[in-house]
Amino acid sequence: MDKLILLAATSLLLAGCSVIGKRTAAEPAYRVLAGEGDYEVRQYAEMVVAETIVEGEYSRTSGTAFSRLAGYIFGKNRSKAKISMTAPVLQERAGEKLAMTSPVLQEKKGKSWVMAFVMPEGSSLASLPEPIDPGVTLRTVPARNVGIIRYTGLHSESNLDANAAKLAGWLERRGYRMISKPRAASYDPPWTIPFMRRNEVHIDLE
Repeated sequence: MDKLILLAATSLLLAGCSVIGKRTAAEPAYRVLAGEGDYEVRQYAEMVVAETIVEGEYSRTSGTAFSRLAGYIFGKNRSKAKISMTAPVLQERAGEKLAMTSPVLQEKKGKSWVMAFVMPEGSSLASLPEPIDPGVTLRTVPARNVGIIRYTGLHSESNLDANAAKLAGWLERRGYRMISKPRAASYDPPWTIPFMRRNEVHIDLE
């Protein structure tokens, strides 16, 4: 069943992103506050995401996480409603809250990754259908300023780390304070020609 969901999700993404990189999927609106070459500081409005956590290596968790979230938007929810796919797909390392301590404290236990689909503009927790899969949750992300770097090529863990380091250096030199782990933002499916892909790394700013 998961393979069928992933195949359907792939078909949907193919409709929005061609092999040569043409994209038609909607993106969350943002305002550019500063920019230099491949770097930008953006202001995003509040948005809702559907997300899931999968334990394992970056390359091994993507398919499982994508299938869960694709299942939700393709009708695996209490209303059996279909929800439009948007871009980008977000992925970041997960932390785990320590038991019986302040919820602010987090630590890494093992290796797990969070993947999130941004819900269409105008969505709210009240308007979206409840997921059937307990591994999928809905969350409101408040408005925020985000530092980004854009790059082409594979959306691999090594590329995430390398570009996150570049972005962190650029932000530090300009006096920005980073307040989140870096996350990958992927706008194209895996079969898109690597040099045509739009990939980004995002880091939230104070």
